[in-house]
Amino acid sequence: MNIQLFGIKKCFDTKKAERYFKERRIKYQFIDLTIKGLSKGELQSVKAAVGLKNLINNNAKDYKRLNMDHIISESGREEILLNNPNLYNTPIVRNGKQATVGYEPDVWASWEG
Repeated sequence: MNIQLFGIKKCFDTKKAERYFKERRIKYQFIDLTIKGLSKGELQSVKAAVGLKNLINNNAKDYKRLNMDHIISESGREEILLNNPNLYNTPIVRNGKQATVGYEPDVWASWEG
């Protein structure tokens, strides 16, 4: 397994995800979205696995500020996501072409198999 954990240090679910992997001694790479967001390629890979809609946090402060409700085109939404990592639902956990959004221990357990 090659686990990448994209999250925000203050996020409760991100902390739970980190604990999940630490307790099972599964190596993972943590990427803090406040410092470094997803690259275009990473976004495409995760989007293919979970869908763009699941990546966007409709309750984020920046969601209303950036008028995300009025941006219809997928490419427009992607561009805003790339430049505003605070809009992501977290944690985003990636294992190759597989990915999850949020705390999904059942899915991660299936990756271990």
